[in-house]
Amino acid sequence: MRAICLVFFLMLSACATLKGQGDLELLKPAIENFHQRARWKDFRGASELVVPEKRAAFLAAREALRDDKDLNITDYSLEDATIQPNLTEAVAVTRVSWFRLPSASEQSATVRSRFVWRDGAWLLDGQDGGPFASELSLGK
Repeated sequence: MRAICLVFFLMLSACATLKGQGDLELLKPAIENFHQRARWKDFRGASELVVPEKRAAFLAAREALRDDKDLNITDYSLEDATIQPNLTEAVAVTRVSWFRLPSASEQSATVRSRFVWRDGAWLLDGQDGGPFASELSLGK
C-alpha cells in the first residue's frame, strides 16, 4: 500500500511540475500581455515578462530612447505560436506597427519572439524585428 501511495504521489508531483510547460493556452496570454503592456507604455510591467538577465537592458533602452513619450505602438496581431519539442521554448510570430517620434512614419514588421518556460511562467527571451530588437536580439 505504501508503494502504491508513493507512486501516486510521484506521478501527481510530476504532473504539477509540467503544468504549463508545452501549454499553448498559457503561452498565448503571455505573448498578448507583453504586447498589450508595451502598446500602452507600461514598460515596467512589460519587463516583468522578460527573462531576468535582459530586464535591465530593456528598461534602460526604454529610458534612453524616451519611449514613454516617443514610442507609439499602433497595432499588433499574433500570427502564430509554436512550442518546441523540448516543451520549454516557444516561438511566436507577431505583426507589429509603430512609430517613434520625431518620425511620423509608421513602420510595420513581422516580429519573431522566443519565449522560454522558467519558474512556472513563459518569459520573453528575445526578438528579431520590431521596436525592441536591439536590446532583445535573439543573437544576445
